[in-house]
Amino acid sequence: MSTSAGLGQRLRGMSSDQATRLALLFGVIYFVQGIGEPTTGLISQPTKSLLRSWGLGAEEIAGFMLVVGFPWYIKPFFGLFTDFMPILGSRRKSYLLLSTMVAALGLILAGVMDLPHGSTTLLMILLLLPCAGVAFTDVVADALMVEKGQPLGLTGRLQSVQWGALYTAGILTGVIGGFLSEHKLQQLGFIICGALTLVTFTIALLVVKEDRTAKIDAASAKATLRVTWSTIRNGYIVPVAIFLFLLNFNPFSSDVLYVHMTEAMGLSEQFVGNTYSVGSVASILGCVVYGAVAPRIKLRPLIHISLVTMVLCSLGYWGLSGEVSAMVIAALVGFFYMITTLVQLDMAARYCPPESAGTVFALLMSLSNLSVSLSSRVGGGWYEGWKADWGAERTFDVLVAIGAGFTAACWLMLLILPKDKEGDDGASGDAKGDEGSPAPEADAA
Repeated sequence: MSTSAGLGQRLRGMSSDQATRLALLFGVIYFVQGIGEPTTGLISQPTKSLLRSWGLGAEEIAGFMLVVGFPWYIKPFFGLFTDFMPILGSRRKSYLLLSTMVAALGLILAGVMDLPHGSTTLLMILLLLPCAGVAFTDVVADALMVEKGQPLGLTGRLQSVQWGALYTAGILTGVIGGFLSEHKLQQLGFIICGALTLVTFTIALLVVKEDRTAKIDAASAKATLRVTWSTIRNGYIVPVAIFLFLLNFNPFSSDVLYVHMTEAMGLSEQFVGNTYSVGSVASILGCVVYGAVAPRIKLRPLIHISLVTMVLCSLGYWGLSGEVSAMVIAALVGFFYMITTLVQLDMAARYCPPESAGTVFALLMSLSNLSVSLSSRVGGGWYEGWKADWGAERTFDVLVAIGAGFTAACWLMLLILPKDKEGDDGASGDAKGDEGSPAPEADAA
């Protein structure tokens, strides 16, 4: 029996109730994460507006966000805990409960404590706690996704659910975040996010079912580490990691884009928040399209198409001149960036060993997160340094060209990605593939 047929048989044997529970679990976790994550969620824009009101520029705001986002760069460390250190026989559920409580506590504290003008260090410390909690929750959720989805060939569809829920939350965070920033209600946003984070705690408590895991002895840990190391050095993971780093290195985006739109272009906080919501709607559409058509398209052509569109969308920021162009660009970038991201995440998920899914997948995501924050920090320095000589508009256009160049450099990684590791069964790894394509589980082992 071919691998594709075997996957199809397993999918047919899966009850609809089981599939619904998985979709509910990941949908809720990622929806709440999309609301509560300090660097990209509901309080991201309010935090930047608060810092801007304290006199910080693009470079300083980017530096602040770089530090607050530190837990996202050490996700493999969290992965080691959830993979190798079960609590009372639980590797996943226990850490979900613990991390969500930490995140909720930090957000509520940030909402109720007094924040005097210029108290940047205090705010940074308060936001580091929920950022660590959300990052740890994300690691555990990804590990569950690989464990549950990989044997059934569902990683692509589960990630579509995850990211669709994340960007559904983004619709709300853009509009509400803009409102909170416009009306200087930043700390109210912290309290809202803290309260919603408790929803993840509740869903993990009630929905997550996990077999009791015996304490991992030294021999088992060494065996799992060998699998992990073999996966990292098999010629597949490293190129994907570099690909993700290059794809996310955009020095004109995030903090620089926010400062450029609010200061240089004079657009309101509410309008900027609305562009985030438009981008989130487009990203949801990208998730739907990916989940529907990706299983029918070979992986490598899909990567080529997504990279072409991403380069063109990045260069589209050269046309950023007012409200209409900002909305159009936000929609196009949201749609095509989401598809490109899902292709790479699905590739990574299908080849992570389930025994150490938390560690390997977290390593890849940490590199992506580091690239986003590092490029924002570097771009902030370039923007503040160059605009005195070139002006804000020309400086922004140069940063756009640099970002598009890094995206185009992703093609170099395609030259060293081993074709025999792709599976060529469609990007999502579902049952509709070519006869005889290799099984992800076999490669991971």
